[in-house]
Amino acid sequence: MTNRLPRARLLAALLSVLALCAGLLLGPAPTALAADRSVTNTAHLDFLLDTVTPPATAGHSTYQLDRHPTLTLPWTYADARPGGTFARIGGGGPPDAVTGYYLQGAFNSDDVARAAVVYLRHWQQTGDRASRQKAYELLRGVTYFQTTSGKNRGQVVLWMQPDGTLNPSAKPVELPDPSDSGPSYWMARTIWALGEGYAAFAGSDPAFASFLQDRLQLSVGALNRHVLVAYGRHQVSDGRRVPAWLIVNGADVSAEAALGLSAYVAAAPHDATARKALRQLLEGVAEMATSRTSWPYGAILPWAESRSMLHAWSSQMAGSLARGSAVLNRPDLLRPAVTEAVSFDPTLITTNGPDNAWYPTPVDTTQIAYGIDSRVQNLLATADVGHLPGLRSLAAMDAAWFFGANRAGAPLYDPATGVTYDGLAADGTINRNSGAESTIHGLLTMLALDAHPAVRTQALGWRTGPTRVGLSVVEAETAATDGTPVTPASAWTGESQYSGGAYLHLSPGQRATVALPKATQRRVLEPVSWLPENGTAVSRWATSGGSDTLRHRVGDQGLSEVPGALLPLRLDVTAPARATTVAVTVRRRAVDLDAVIVRPQISRAVFTADRGTTELLTSIAGSRLAVSRTGSGLVVAARYDKAGRLVGRSWLSGSDRVWVEAGGFTVVTG
Repeated sequence: MTNRLPRARLLAALLSVLALCAGLLLGPAPTALAADRSVTNTAHLDFLLDTVTPPATAGHSTYQLDRHPTLTLPWTYADARPGGTFARIGGGGPPDAVTGYYLQGAFNSDDVARAAVVYLRHWQQTGDRASRQKAYELLRGVTYFQTTSGKNRGQVVLWMQPDGTLNPSAKPVELPDPSDSGPSYWMARTIWALGEGYAAFAGSDPAFASFLQDRLQLSVGALNRHVLVAYGRHQVSDGRRVPAWLIVNGADVSAEAALGLSAYVAAAPHDATARKALRQLLEGVAEMATSRTSWPYGAILPWAESRSMLHAWSSQMAGSLARGSAVLNRPDLLRPAVTEAVSFDPTLITTNGPDNAWYPTPVDTTQIAYGIDSRVQNLLATADVGHLPGLRSLAAMDAAWFFGANRAGAPLYDPATGVTYDGLAADGTINRNSGAESTIHGLLTMLALDAHPAVRTQALGWRTGPTRVGLSVVEAETAATDGTPVTPASAWTGESQYSGGAYLHLSPGQRATVALPKATQRRVLEPVSWLPENGTAVSRWATSGGSDTLRHRVGDQGLSEVPGALLPLRLDVTAPARATTVAVTVRRRAVDLDAVIVRPQISRAVFTADRGTTELLTSIAGSRLAVSRTGSGLVVAARYDKAGRLVGRSWLSGSDRVWVEAGGFTVVTG
């Protein structure tokens, strides 16, 4: 690097460093939307709201129902119509011609609860009185779904018909059935809304807040009776020890209940029962954390019944741990959130972005607002609580998906209308319907961006899909082999899925040679195979970089759907850049090989704006590495270690190389 720069370039470098000293790489300026203006617009969610007057139903009531018999609720779906308009519809196909009833219903308590959270946060951030009133009405609505008496007290019905009639047993059947007969996602989301509702109304409407507190305690009672009664006990899932006290065995759903409990306990610190429930739920969520060195790369698993499943939707585990760690003064709960943020999130960003599901390879590459919002919420909560501002740049990279930094290169959210489209297909096709869930989670991200203006500035600057060089998958059935490619009747195993819909069966003595993609650096290889319960199969793998032996087995089935699991196993030897193949020979028993995951030691994603680029580089190497950067102009590089801490800033020009810390990431802005 030269020691002498033209004055203008030196001034630009100094200004960049000053921006970094403020705690965040500000990134490029936006091109179309003003970065200093709010991006939150509730207009489309307002449109989805409707009113009903429910018939008298035993075990169901709400605040001042005798005086105010009408409830406000959002329709579940909104189908696109010509001219940018939408038609509100219910779930389960067209309504009955006589009754107007849907097989499911028009409204569901999941969306009522989450819509309440949107309006609560909007009111709290902006002081908007209309949002306060909508939050109030939606909280009255969601508590009507709650069963208040009998053996199901504290549980929640999922569906309601257009006239306000509850539908506890919808079609197709959803478990539990009836929907208020046991713990559920919708009970957890009710707790989320009630907790945030109590915290918001406690100071301005004590009577309503007291009602919300009573209803939250009613659901916490059900949580204690049916879930947390198992606190401290463990189960086995394909050999992994997992907590037995997660709601429906889900860290994902437990985390959303914990979001509400964190808000409530912060506002009502003397409620020992709620505090205990929060602590126990979060301890269960934390036990689902994984190692950064093997799949799923430090992510918190969402479901105790599968070691092979990651999904982006409803994955606010890290965010709930971060928020709960602050409320409970438990720094240990923050650590899994930091590991996920520093290790797994950059892996996602440099691969495809927040795909809907990895089973364990990126099988479902559909992307939806719920999945993107979960990543943004997790990163911002972890950054705020952990005082790790570098994570905010990662949050901006995820949030930019809404504004065009996606495979379609087109916005999925419109700040002018508040419409969030229902999803992005693997081929880049946009689903232009805009139902309640997508709208809600789009708005939750927008509210988070408005609460973090510097992150909003970054996210608005990137309007085209980034260039990514990261994790890739080579299908085993494409290998040169004397084995047998197999296409099963169903690619779904019961808890995971064969990528490409097929696998390669190798008997003892058979061999396969898998072609590796071209590379400029060393790579970590992770063969994905079916691991039988207590299996004894052995395979030998070799590249020009060395060889390694794998043993294909998992432990006892336990509560998982089927014995055995489809999982990656990491080779101890890395493949050099010159390696073009990896060969496997089966030594003992048969092996069903699905694919080989290939991970470069340094992965990268480059986000481009009208004025400069931002490059993310993330490392899985065991030591600090220097690599070439994209472009040659003047840039500022901020380096973060594997704990997410800033370890250095520097300005670079020309052919200067970029340093990336072992297990950490670097953000280069210019």
